[in-house]
Amino acid sequence: MAREFSRTERVGQQVHKEVASIIQNEYKHRVGDLPLITVSDVEVSRDLSYAKIYVTIYGEDVDGKAQIKQLDEAKGFIRSLLAKRIRMRAVPQLAFYEDKSITEGMRISNLVSEVVAKDEARHQDDEDEQQ
Repeated sequence: MAREFSRTERVGQQVHKEVASIIQNEYKHRVGDLPLITVSDVEVSRDLSYAKIYVTIYGEDVDGKAQIKQLDEAKGFIRSLLAKRIRMRAVPQLAFYEDKSITEGMRISNLVSEVVAKDEARHQDDEDEQQ
């Protein structure tokens, strides 16, 4: 039997979709040239009054803390646009957090690939010496 989604999960999905759209379309035009910011997850409290929004920030030499600070400063603007798009009695308070899991995963994957390549090169050198 399929599991039904709770109200908090449905609201979280809708907030995720709308905030991602707002950041991509309206927010960038308001602030200017920004690195690529994606919404990776949204957690809504059980009473639907707070939403933790986890964002991943892509780009070289990008200060994630500064970008999160800019998002925090614009959360009133983002929340007002969200209120116009979502039909709810009360729109949740927004809090932005940097999600480093994707960039850390890519960094670890690159490290593993480097170690495997070095190991293969060393193994190839050993075989060449034996012949």
